[in-house]
Amino acid sequence: MKNWSSSFSSMAVSKLFLLLFFLSAVLSESKIVAEVKQKQSRDEPFVGVNIGTDVSNLLSPAELVAFLKLQNIGHVRLYDADPDILKALSRTKIRVMVSVPNNQLLAIGSSNSTAATWIGRNVVAYYPETLITEIAVGDEVLTTVPSSAPLLLPAIEGLYSALVAANLHTQIKISTPHAAAIVLDPFPPSQAFFNQTLNPIIVPLLQFLSKTGSPLMMNLYPYYVFMQNKGVVPLDNSLFKPLTPSKEMVDPNTLLHYTSVLDAMIDSVYCSMKNLNITDVVVLVTESGWPSKGDSKEPYATIDNADTYNSNLIKHVLDRSGTPLHPELTSNVYIYELFNEDLRSPPVSEANWGLFHGNSTPVYLLHVSGSGAFLANDTTNQTYCVAMDGVDTRTLQAALDWACGPGRANCSEIQPGEDCYEPNNVKNHASYAFDSYYQKEGRGSGSCDFKGVAMITTTDPSHGSCVFPGSKKISNKTKEASNNTTGSSNDAEKLRLITVGSQIQDCLHIFRAFVVFFIVHYSFLL
Repeated sequence: MKNWSSSFSSMAVSKLFLLLFFLSAVLSESKIVAEVKQKQSRDEPFVGVNIGTDVSNLLSPAELVAFLKLQNIGHVRLYDADPDILKALSRTKIRVMVSVPNNQLLAIGSSNSTAATWIGRNVVAYYPETLITEIAVGDEVLTTVPSSAPLLLPAIEGLYSALVAANLHTQIKISTPHAAAIVLDPFPPSQAFFNQTLNPIIVPLLQFLSKTGSPLMMNLYPYYVFMQNKGVVPLDNSLFKPLTPSKEMVDPNTLLHYTSVLDAMIDSVYCSMKNLNITDVVVLVTESGWPSKGDSKEPYATIDNADTYNSNLIKHVLDRSGTPLHPELTSNVYIYELFNEDLRSPPVSEANWGLFHGNSTPVYLLHVSGSGAFLANDTTNQTYCVAMDGVDTRTLQAALDWACGPGRANCSEIQPGEDCYEPNNVKNHASYAFDSYYQKEGRGSGSCDFKGVAMITTTDPSHGSCVFPGSKKISNKTKEASNNTTGSSNDAEKLRLITVGSQIQDCLHIFRAFVVFFIVHYSFLL
């Protein structure tokens, strides 16, 4: 009897221990949920902006920071470590990438003490009040100033050692931005590789990035890929426009389909790293954008194309789209750039990459609805379909005839005496007919093509008493439909988060059931 009692007592103690374990699991519910939410928040990809300062009448640092807050811009890249701007960014939630200009590489790469001084003066002096998160050492050094290439890694390592000494090496990552030209044979991505003459520098650099958990910084411009490969790379691929399967680029080795040039460029970098046995370094796009104006040799540097590219780029990143090779990884991107740098030297496009003029007025209205208040200068989320410039009259007339005939567009307003008859020319009439068809088809993929003579614009083409079919002046329905679409995307993301939360809650409900069972059962036995 004594042995049985002792055995029972031992059993009761062990089960009480188990009971306490389940109780602790239940009590940690809020902690588990909080950690999941925190991780989800950390993993959110972001779009930042580059801030160049070759701008006449540039905003003061205080005005600049107020403007960044107004536009809800949370990440910026500076091309130096301007003390006034860093001071103005103090006690804001804006994350900052500071830069070491190329002309300082010689001094920093030659002396660890100089590197330590640079970190002390430009990082330690402001952190953590100013949230410096990355340091970009030089800019496209390997391709623009190859004579400084041997000093690049010593400079990075010297700066990193100074970060370690300041105990900031886990909070602040350090790397160097590269031009896309360091990757040879970029398409198909599976065949891409780094320029082998650069391997003596790239290999140890990648090993350093792998060891320190830092990203490979890349400046990637689909605009230049398109301009250098016109006739091979379609404009739609470069602008993230929806494509029919026949127009998608296909990697013959992986059979992956590429609907955007930027995704192909990013994957070519991942494949190049893999060829060097580096698979744990992520790509950070430090520059990407599209110019809104160019000279006669740059006919595709237009407001519409710049608007389309940057708007679609923002959506692409914030939708967590990833790439065909790495759908689980969405690269963070810094748009080039915040302001038009009107003091830049020719060509004309060099001064016209900005989202805003120097006085902070928008160059164009981004259509980025669904991205919260980020770059909230869009008031319409409205698109129209119009005839392209430079198309011969015969080709336009054939497209106009199809739209008003088999396409069943409403062409009544371009008949003699009606509001949109004037100006009486084929381009004007074709634009109205194209937009009528485009809106009738719900602005669907491929509904603004007309054999390559039409383009999508965010500028309302209405004029005088002529109101185009998609204009806000006559209807808000298109806008509402568009908002519903972006709402669905947001709902999908919410659903994903809810699903994760529900799974946690289900587990915790099971824990609670165990707790109730043990309390009732073992209180009886004891």
